[in-house]
Amino acid sequence: HVQLVESGGGLVQPGGTLRLSCAASGYTYSSYCMGWFRQAPGKEREGVAAIDSDGSTSYADSVKGRFTISKDNAKNTLYLQMNSLKPEDSAMYFCAAGQTCGNWWKASEFGYWGQGTQVTVS
Repeated sequence: HVQLVESGGGLVQPGGTLRLSCAASGYTYSSYCMGWFRQAPGKEREGVAAIDSDGSTSYADSVKGRFTISKDNAKNTLYLQMNSLKPEDSAMYFCAAGQTCGNWWKASEFGYWGQGTQVTVS
């Protein structure tokens, strides 16, 4: 049974930082593509960043240079370091696991999802 549990969201002022975590269990974590998505009210879920099994990373243009995705295979944990946060970064953030990172920006590519953690920048 695959389980993904996010944490680390909260309320932060513009320019502030947050680090999201996603604890994974129930599958061979290190072999999957792991991604972060976000969804604001009334908007579609969008890909924020992804990290492949070999450690290669991809980012949405809107977060490049501000966000960093990483993972600790020993702890089965995925992270998203978010710096220089902007009000437009406010959303529910989800971690996800999928077979490949080929189309990492598409939510449909990921079969497993966490419940989300809220990030509010205000």
